[in-house]
Amino acid sequence: MHKQITLLLAAAFGSVTIALSTADAGAPAAPLAFTQARPGEFQFDTGVLRGKLRPSGKALGLSSVVYIPANAALDRGDRGYGLFSHYRVFSANKRYGTAAWDWPGTARLRDDGAVEVQWPADKDRPFELSARYRWSSPSALDLETVVKAQQDLPGFEVFLASYFQEQFTNAVVYVRESSKGMPQPGFRAAEKPQGDWQMFPRDPAVLPLINDGRWRLQPNPVNWAILPLLQKPLAVRRAPTTGLTAVLMAPPEDCFAIAMPYQTEGHYSIYLSLFGRDVKSGETARARARLSIAVKPSDQEVLELYGAYLNSLWNKP
Repeated sequence: MHKQITLLLAAAFGSVTIALSTADAGAPAAPLAFTQARPGEFQFDTGVLRGKLRPSGKALGLSSVVYIPANAALDRGDRGYGLFSHYRVFSANKRYGTAAWDWPGTARLRDDGAVEVQWPADKDRPFELSARYRWSSPSALDLETVVKAQQDLPGFEVFLASYFQEQFTNAVVYVRESSKGMPQPGFRAAEKPQGDWQMFPRDPAVLPLINDGRWRLQPNPVNWAILPLLQKPLAVRRAPTTGLTAVLMAPPEDCFAIAMPYQTEGHYSIYLSLFGRDVKSGETARARARLSIAVKPSDQEVLELYGAYLNSLWNKP
């Protein structure tokens, strides 16, 4: 039977609502779930976003992501870079391989439609790492990363990477001082005069961790310019021509810095520095993050997205 599908942009919440008008009363909406595509690879179609998770079984996060209403590509999957992928992993003065992208691991589809990825410990990695990807709405993906230490991991960090299409030229971070001489919270652009590679710490206490030498380790060492402190772990990349907007966020206790190149640099990336604390042998710790896709949200609406995310965590049973 013919079904008419109308896509309504819910700008106030930076999301897309799917309304079904059909002769079949009570027709169910598409489930918010991943499906198995091939061993180790999964696909999704939420009605708003379509794409792959772990393309060809590689731990590259979301790839070939398309915003369906505009048929617009979001990520750099054509170059092997995705969204919400586990990139560099550190403890004090120690880097575990080049990237978690290269570690052997397994992935399985859970009964609730989420995907769980697991990287076992080995002689070079004295910890187990796992990650759970779950859709919380048609336009929002939640990720929980869990580490179980087999020996003390001082200053443990997972550097979560997202690489966007070239159209996403505007990048801002929500900081305590939005501009010089303006000691009030606001969104600050990652402009080139501030440095090629920019890091926004949560507070002064995390600066010794950032500067302990981990970022001088090969391959591809980075010299970060330290920018104003975060007001909230909240960053935004916008594509001005389409209005498509990626909002990346995390609870303050789970994310100790946000990093990125200047906004038009060729990576078009945003990184969340997760954990940022000592994890004792035998201890299990977790860090959470959300990626939300919106269309032309105002700054206030972005802040409302973040508030709704924190509320969802507080009210989680």
